[in-house]
Amino acid sequence: MAGEEGTRQDPETLTEEQAERMLTDMNDVIRAGEEMRKLRAEMIKLFAGFGWTQDRIARLTGMSQPAVSKQVAKCGIGEPLPPMGLSLDQYDTPWLEGRLWGLAEEISETFDDTARCTRYVNAIARGKKRFTPQNVDELRRLVEEDLRLHRAGMPRSYQDAYDKISRGLDVPSKVTTTASASVRRALAYQIQRDRLRGDS
Repeated sequence: MAGEEGTRQDPETLTEEQAERMLTDMNDVIRAGEEMRKLRAEMIKLFAGFGWTQDRIARLTGMSQPAVSKQVAKCGIGEPLPPMGLSLDQYDTPWLEGRLWGLAEEISETFDDTARCTRYVNAIARGKKRFTPQNVDELRRLVEEDLRLHRAGMPRSYQDAYDKISRGLDVPSKVTTTASASVRRALAYQIQRDRLRGDS
């Protein structure tokens, strides 16, 4: 009995494993916040490169005009950025990852209770999953599973989109772009979602 008492956890302290789990979750949230701030800064640079006014950018981002002005100055924007194509049919890896993410999000929302990819999509949104080759492969597997399971109730455009994304990811193009991978991923994500909603 004495031995058992000695190994019993003090209810007023945390184990090292509990503390590690808590800090890991916190670090995920902090990292996601930092990554989103960086992405927003890059999007501001992109919008300014489109020639959008600082007032317009401030309204869209929910920032004050002075904050946007400071961000634009920090980016050192002078000449407009070279135009960036927004066609879905681009085949660099970040663009294809963004399309896959957008497709998975649409599947998750359409088949909320039964979509296999929902937990993964939520983890991406919270910054718990990043776009590593292994994670992208796992998301592809889950999307493929959902396409099989929900084929009868799913618009054909979902399967068509996945076929193009999958072929592209198998043999990605080496494309030089002016925007970062995170910006291209975010743009492709949104454009893919908008296209699928328009085709539904």
